[in-house]
Amino acid sequence: MVKSDWRSRFTSSLFVLPYLTSFCVFLLFPILYGVYISFHNFEMLSSTRKFVGFEHYVKIFTPGSYLNDQFFSGLWNTFQFVIYSVPLLVILGLLLAMLVNALPGKIRGLFRTFYFMPYAISGSVMAVIWLMMFDTNAGFINGMLAKLNISPIPWLTGLPWAWVSLVMTTLWWTIGFNMVIFINALNEVPEDYYEAASIDGANAWNKFVSITLPSIRPVMLFIIITSTIASFNIFAQPFLLTRGGPGDSTKVLLMNVLDEAFKGKDMGSASAMAILMALIIMLVSAVQYRIAYARKE
Repeated sequence: MVKSDWRSRFTSSLFVLPYLTSFCVFLLFPILYGVYISFHNFEMLSSTRKFVGFEHYVKIFTPGSYLNDQFFSGLWNTFQFVIYSVPLLVILGLLLAMLVNALPGKIRGLFRTFYFMPYAISGSVMAVIWLMMFDTNAGFINGMLAKLNISPIPWLTGLPWAWVSLVMTTLWWTIGFNMVIFINALNEVPEDYYEAASIDGANAWNKFVSITLPSIRPVMLFIIITSTIASFNIFAQPFLLTRGGPGDSTKVLLMNVLDEAFKGKDMGSASAMAILMALIIMLVSAVQYRIAYARKE
């Protein structure tokens, strides 16, 4: 019996081994190596790796320093995008899921596929599509506005239009994922609850507030946290569409990390900025989780 139990555990461990190996090689080791680099003067053009301790972190929090300006200006722009995009990604994702779920079964799958398709394309393809849409002089949107005798809008070169463009692009590109997750959650809500509410005279809004939202609460928390993490990690949209402009108004933190690493040739400072960003994301996610379950208690 003991020998058989040992073999069963060993066999089960073999199934976990590929994932564990991938986790260690592609996630755990890069994180630990990034922390190691952040404590060193890790210049790309130099073979010396001098240990400097928390020097890079101190510079980031020293007012007036170059790293302080790069980190906090990029962080502020990133925060702006999170504030603009996350509520829309969650609310519109849920509304879209409810609309698609209300369609007849024969065409429901078609619309689900249609809305999810943009999520499957690469960032470069997304950028090419929306550059053609948002171009000030020859873009599709301004072309339609011109036919209505409306002046062209500087979608990618003026404020607040640059932020509007980035949020619109992100919604088109990623909202399909949230929609599919919400649809699966809505399908798990027992129909008996709605039938009982109808007998009691509840209207559609009462059913939504009292049945739908409480039933999908864990899924909604998951979508809020994952959307927040994804929005904090925004890079492709501003890098490919606005190039951080106008000026540096849409230059997010990851763009500054990239510049510090490959233009400034200082991997140590860039790693310190990236580690701090990761800690901020973890803190925000923990606060969201705590707030959600504190209300439940």
